[in-house]
Amino acid sequence: MLEPVKFSTHHGGAREEGLIDFSASLNPYPPEWLDEMFKRAKELSNRYPYYERLEEELGGLVGEPLTVTAGITEALYLLGILALRGRRVIIPQRTYGEYERVARIFGAKVVKGPSDPERLAELVEKNSVVFFCNPNNPDGRFYRIRELRPLLDVVEDKNALLILDEAFIDFVEKPESPESENLVKLRTFTKSYGLPGIRVGYVIGFEEAFKSVRMPWSIGSTGVAFLEFLIEDGFKHLRKTMPLIWREKKRMEKALKVKSDANFFIKRVGDVGKVVEALKKRGILVRNCESFGLPEFIRFSVRRPEENERLIDAFRNLGF
Repeated sequence: MLEPVKFSTHHGGAREEGLIDFSASLNPYPPEWLDEMFKRAKELSNRYPYYERLEEELGGLVGEPLTVTAGITEALYLLGILALRGRRVIIPQRTYGEYERVARIFGAKVVKGPSDPERLAELVEKNSVVFFCNPNNPDGRFYRIRELRPLLDVVEDKNALLILDEAFIDFVEKPESPESENLVKLRTFTKSYGLPGIRVGYVIGFEEAFKSVRMPWSIGSTGVAFLEFLIEDGFKHLRKTMPLIWREKKRMEKALKVKSDANFFIKRVGDVGKVVEALKKRGILVRNCESFGLPEFIRFSVRRPEENERLIDAFRNLGF
């Protein structure tokens, strides 16, 4: 008899039409080549989607060898197969909940710790695994390499493994990313290209291990078409749209008295249920942060100027 794993899941993203979706933290500007990409995906849909050559080209574009996965979610489950079974897994208390879910599915011993890298480093033991989201979800805090150094040093000293989730790093102005033999970096195009339905991401580190357990054809014909256009684009879309997002982010920080290094914010509103429903009546969807251990907070993203203005006006009307 198969029994379900008893662990609730909470994710952003609209499940009903007609709302401006601030709950999912995505680039609000789709690529100009989107229609052409879907046409190409249709052409590819009658064959098995091999993408090893594209994977090599993407590695050249990124500047490091990598493993393409169906978003960061597939990478997490591959980590479960490779590194989590029976291991001591250290996770900050207020971060993305899928780390804990995957760790428990694979029988790991989960230890919750503080969000600060230096204090989290105190919990690292020999051969343990550490998850760290940078910038962190949900608060958007980005830690520079010098701030991560205590955690990086202890991971190397204890022969532990650091899983650095950099899903939102494309939204950080002047980002930096550490290097270590005891480090796996997870990245995704879901966020930065605003295409959550196209499950394409990549892993940096331990390429042979990840490719040995990766499911064949995991990204499908749409993912292959996306990679083709992405490589041809050479990240020009990101260079064009990120300054637009950063400009709006600064405006929202000033208007709503919030702060973040990423493309989303958290804000304390007290009665979250009441505020979420009040915003829905105004056609706006935000994220309840209860699953992050922040029951009085909501999370909302940076969207286009006219949409952000509606959110700002709605907050003002609600007295925030």
